[in-house]
Amino acid sequence: MRCKKKAAAIGRTDEMKDIYFTITGTKYRYGHDFMKPGMKVRLVKEPDNPYDKEAIRVEMKNGLGLVGYVANSIHTVRGECVSAGRMYDRIGRKAKGTVKLLLPDGVICKLDK
Repeated sequence: MRCKKKAAAIGRTDEMKDIYFTITGTKYRYGHDFMKPGMKVRLVKEPDNPYDKEAIRVEMKNGLGLVGYVANSIHTVRGECVSAGRMYDRIGRKAKGTVKLLLPDGVICKLDK
């Protein structure tokens, strides 16, 4: 009986949950009208960013490069998404994500495992 409880508790750890994040700042580059659900994005930590030591830039392989940043403010993180600060130590130097939903003021993505 104890093993079942322990296994159930392990299944509820934070690492097992899907991680969603918001891309912000797209209006300062290309906008996000071209993005579609299912598109892949690349996340790259920017530890030398002068404005945010936990900055995570969002890039696309389609030749655009930088399209925005993972939101790191209560004003830009949408819904149940995690901030760049909460995600920073959960990813390596680089990671990948998938676009899930476009909103007027941001793009919701899921961190790929």
